[in-house]
Amino acid sequence: MALSWTGNRVRLRAVEPDDWTAFAHFADDDGAREGRLDLPRSAESYRAWAKEQAVAECDDDRFRLAIEATATGELVGSVGSHRTGRCSGWFEFDIAIGARHRRNGYATEAVVLLLRFMFAERRYHKCLGAVLAHNEASLALFRRLGFVEEGRLREHVFFAGRHHDLVMMGMLVNEFDRRHTMSQP
Repeated sequence: MALSWTGNRVRLRAVEPDDWTAFAHFADDDGAREGRLDLPRSAESYRAWAKEQAVAECDDDRFRLAIEATATGELVGSVGSHRTGRCSGWFEFDIAIGARHRRNGYATEAVVLLLRFMFAERRYHKCLGAVLAHNEASLALFRRLGFVEEGRLREHVFFAGRHHDLVMMGMLVNEFDRRHTMSQP
């Protein structure tokens, strides 16, 4: 299978050291949007994080990729596999799109590219994602992609002064293949 990290809207690529400014802006936007109060981070901490990501090894299929808009070359977010269960054949992923880049189809395409790689090339059987229950936009994205709700962890996450439910979403490889196909279109 010929794998491409580029779709119509996005290109997935390695995080580069100069990406730190975009990631710092994304973090500020997300904290304000969620009503979360995080400790302030220095510019140097974002620079160090981006440098670390730029040279990070793909450790047990855990990695982070930058999402770049193909039309502009602008960094719009990131996607990554952050937990894996190789023996059982599952992995978890996360995606973050900067606030001003949302609702452009970037997340959908980036997730399909990531899942195609993990299912077809790495031979995983199942993908999991965790979504805050009040995040209707993300829940809708997961459902459009073909994920199904597998469970709910009640009052599992605490921020902005209260506990929030976490919805566990899952997709099996055959469900992905029926909806998106394992090979490039």
